[in-house]
Amino acid sequence: MAQKRSNLVIYLEGKIIMSQYRYPDAIVDTKWLLDRLEDPNICIIEMDLDPEQYQQGHIPGTIFWHASKISLSDLSINFDLANLENLLSSSGINNNTTVIAVPGKFPATAGLIFWLLKFLGNDDVRILNGGRQKWIAKGLPLTKEEPKITPSNYKIESQDNSLRVFHQEVYESINQSDRVIVDVRTPQEYSGEIFTIAPPIKTERGGHIPGAIHLYYEACLNEDKTFKSFDELEKIYSQKGITRDRLIIPYCAVGARSSHTWFVLKYLLGYPNVRNYDGSWNEWSRIEGMPIANLKMNRLN
Repeated sequence: MAQKRSNLVIYLEGKIIMSQYRYPDAIVDTKWLLDRLEDPNICIIEMDLDPEQYQQGHIPGTIFWHASKISLSDLSINFDLANLENLLSSSGINNNTTVIAVPGKFPATAGLIFWLLKFLGNDDVRILNGGRQKWIAKGLPLTKEEPKITPSNYKIESQDNSLRVFHQEVYESINQSDRVIVDVRTPQEYSGEIFTIAPPIKTERGGHIPGAIHLYYEACLNEDKTFKSFDELEKIYSQKGITRDRLIIPYCAVGARSSHTWFVLKYLLGYPNVRNYDGSWNEWSRIEGMPIANLKMNRLN
């Protein structure tokens, strides 16, 4: 039986509108955030590999997370929980803090923040729709001043492994009709032409998981980096065979872009069974014996 959708009322750009997103509170607009910049229970996070853009000007009160603080290379095996506790504590985050993830140069980082905090048990995490680009386009205030933070004592009490999938289950899902593996990297990564940002070297293997459907993660975004409508998203994914009656397993290089796709499928479209393969290509390609399809070389490795 098809899942019914109900129209949900939300506050967007200062107006009451009807939304078909399954969990509309998972995103906020620029006006919503502007009205709450002084709220002490809100923590705004922007994450990137390079702080340059943040240093040139950011949303007032925003904390910068360097992506290297999260060990992306080993996510599917184990987290450095002590490191994550330190990161969250130094950001002043408690388990009941409302965290707003701001998409910056790479929208994927907001999805990773959302997925990671949900994995750690934080209930109230949201993404700023359109992120930095939308904020600047509307002429809203920026600052170069870093916020003063009162550290918390964040303790990780549990981890929700239902949000992720490990490589063995991914392997068992290959060519299963009730499951679909989705590669959300660039076409060049999918084909095996490059390994993340450069051609494969030494023991690196380029390509994709056999049977994986390719759909670049930014297909869900408009030109202004806001999310496309429910109907547009439903069409984009369903046309690729990514439907709500199947287990959906997105992956990328290190788990960030796949987290973003996980967010869209689970929180905007309401797909009931989406699990992020956060180990992604960085893990899969290095496990001896794991099959790899390589379009560039037209072979299975």
